[in-house]
Amino acid sequence: MRSATSGRPCSPKRRCSERRPKSSSTPGFNEIYVMNVDGTGVTRLTNNLVFVDRWPAWSSDAKQIAFQSNRDGNYEIYVMDADGTGVTRLTNNVFTDAVPAWTRH
Repeated sequence: MRSATSGRPCSPKRRCSERRPKSSSTPGFNEIYVMNVDGTGVTRLTNNLVFVDRWPAWSSDAKQIAFQSNRDGNYEIYVMDADGTGVTRLTNNVFTDAVPAWTRH
């Protein structure tokens, strides 16, 4: 299953998407959302006023979401729990790290 807005692989029961919040005072910055497959139950997982969070990718067990963010000044890969808690940076370098993906073990 793929989300309509990001085209990234999603959980069997939940979709993950990136979009610009309609009510944001600083339009143009993407956030990460999850929702039920039918589009109900939309929950915003990230909430940044000046950073971009994008390219969400579910782990194969649907417990974590990897994503790209520039919250430290350049684009790095982060991971968070499926409920938006436990955000951890995975990469740390001066180059752009983009489009995270999971592999099955």
